[in-house]
Amino acid sequence: MAEAMFKKMVSKAHLQQQITVDSAGISDEEQGNPPHPGARAEMDKHGLDYSGMVSRPITPADFEKADLIIGMDSQNIDYLKQMAGKANQAKIRLCYDIVPGKQGTDIPDPWFDHQFGRTYRQLSETLPLWLDYVKSNLR
Repeated sequence: MAEAMFKKMVSKAHLQQQITVDSAGISDEEQGNPPHPGARAEMDKHGLDYSGMVSRPITPADFEKADLIIGMDSQNIDYLKQMAGKANQAKIRLCYDIVPGKQGTDIPDPWFDHQFGRTYRQLSETLPLWLDYVKSNLR
């Protein structure tokens, strides 16, 4: 959902030539699967394009090519930091850490509780701030 939302925001800002958006999971359990039906239903409500999206696990190459890796919860962050190595630690950020007063707040995985609307609302709060951050750091 975050990938589809951020891609739409990047497109609206006419920055698709400067910003690449991709998502990956910390597990290969869902590899090759499309977004969860609950996520698709929520994205449909908001006119988000998820065509062609399939789950894939993050790889060491992702850490090398990405300028920024945003995790949704502290468990993801811990895993990402273990996998990243010292050279890429600064690229890893918790999604809510950009929101003043909400640093350290997790976005729970809706796969477990099916609260996809909550996830959409949380991403709607955080992702615009991340877009501002990315725009201010374009080279």
